[in-house]
Amino acid sequence: MTTLLDSTLAHLERLVSYDTRNPPRAITTGGIFDYLRAQLPDFAIEVIDHGAGAVSFYAVRGTPTILFNVHLDTVPDSPHWSADPHVMRRLDDRVVGLGVCDIKGAAAALVAAAQAGSGDAAFLFSTDEEANDPRCIAAFLARGIPYEAVLVAEPTRCEAVLAHRGISSVLMTFAGRAGHASGKQDPSASALHQTMRWGGKALDHVDSLAHARFGGLTGLRFNIGRVEGGIKANMIAPAAELRFGFRPLPSMDIDELLATFAGFADPAAASFAETFRGPSLPSGDIARAEERRLAARDVADAFDLPIGNAVDFWTEASLFSAGGYTALVYGPGDIAQAHTADEFVMLEQLERYAATVHRIINGV
Repeated sequence: MTTLLDSTLAHLERLVSYDTRNPPRAITTGGIFDYLRAQLPDFAIEVIDHGAGAVSFYAVRGTPTILFNVHLDTVPDSPHWSADPHVMRRLDDRVVGLGVCDIKGAAAALVAAAQAGSGDAAFLFSTDEEANDPRCIAAFLARGIPYEAVLVAEPTRCEAVLAHRGISSVLMTFAGRAGHASGKQDPSASALHQTMRWGGKALDHVDSLAHARFGGLTGLRFNIGRVEGGIKANMIAPAAELRFGFRPLPSMDIDELLATFAGFADPAAASFAETFRGPSLPSGDIARAEERRLAARDVADAFDLPIGNAVDFWTEASLFSAGGYTALVYGPGDIAQAHTADEFVMLEQLERYAATVHRIINGV
């Protein structure tokens, strides 16, 4: 085991011990941030509480040109964990603990790399990524601090990811007219029937986009996640609620897709509201997105990072891209382990990531 990996694991054990589950979003400026302050005494540090458990930790040493971003919040643990999720366990080839893969392992490696040298470095740690409420990144972007590139840590198996899908979540409601279900119904009488017809049209439209492509990704990802409504089998449903989400390619226009989906309701939905949106990586129209992807590739090549495939999951790298930064995703671990019981990250992944950031920060 290398000294750098040993240091990374020591920090990771401490980071895992802090409860940063989101929800319940009960994260303050103490705890894990007190620990990080103590580990980076030669950094200028700002800790800002943005409310609702969103805390940002911005640490700078020297005059860096690259910003590393890592979120410290985790998903809640499930009853299926075999041991205390906040006690890291070291096994032969991996460590287990809540957040070790997504993505406290990267934060621990950054601290270890910073302590292993005196090179210029900038870290932005945040605690609201799992809430779909990116207050920390929004506040940072509003400051306009210049960086040549932003490396956002998420589990990518230590490959540079240059493109991923966007995300949009929507709540729709339908209004009908309550009545006895024995007679012939007007097509618009049942809110649930309206919902089902809408769903068929939406799914057909998604099928029609199956051959759309960008950067190795194909088609539109779409899911109807929840439908509620009605009272009982022999009553016409007076109201229904539907929640759906989709993940567009970088080349797709979210506003156009929303307008298309809204237009499938006949009669018009009682309400149609987007509840969350995250842009694609890279952001912009197809020409601008490709320009930004190539710029991110240049950054990866400059740091000798292996290029990975585009991915279906969303990251906050897209927010930096939309804010005008060249951004890519690069971190240890496999996304298949994120959000799982007995979450783990392989030691080889932590060692590789720590060595890479050490080389970027300290030129070693």
